[in-house]
Amino acid sequence: MERKAERGFLARLSHLEVGLRNACDRQLAAATLPGDAHWTDPATLLTLFPVVMRKDRTTGRSRDVNKIARGNVERARINAATSPHTPPIPGKVVAERMFGFWTYLFVDAHEKTIWVPHLHKAFPPGTDRNPLNDALAALRDFRNRVAHHENILNGSESERCRIVYVIRLLSADALAHFKANSEVAAILDGRP
Repeated sequence: MERKAERGFLARLSHLEVGLRNACDRQLAAATLPGDAHWTDPATLLTLFPVVMRKDRTTGRSRDVNKIARGNVERARINAATSPHTPPIPGKVVAERMFGFWTYLFVDAHEKTIWVPHLHKAFPPGTDRNPLNDALAALRDFRNRVAHHENILNGSESERCRIVYVIRLLSADALAHFKANSEVAAILDGRP
């Protein structure tokens, strides 16, 4: 039963990831600066993920909190280029980014640069970023537990509810598809 639940959750989480990724990409496309072809191009990327120096609590040193995100996108651009002299294909750059990257877009640090001007438009009016961020962070951690074959049956109903919550915010059609095609609820109901 555990393996069946893993497969069911991984399928639902994959659908959620693609939906979230596509919604974010659509909204961030509007941020593309003149001269750039896509929001993942260098000038726009630096606008969305500016250099923000903060003191690291463990080392006491200042560090740029957006350096990793910019670096991840820059590596994705390199991987998505068909040759060293051609620009990367934007859809491939977007697809190269992992679930963790997309969930990172909703953290407090991006309230002013990403959420307010862009990403809030991907959700129903009045959507509060804080509970959405909390749900996405919990789902990212849960997805990692599933992928590492940890026991997921205990507490998994709350994770299923989080998936439903985020999908409902993304699209009513996606939610209807999820409910019609998900075997997760039946698996959880049938557990001993």
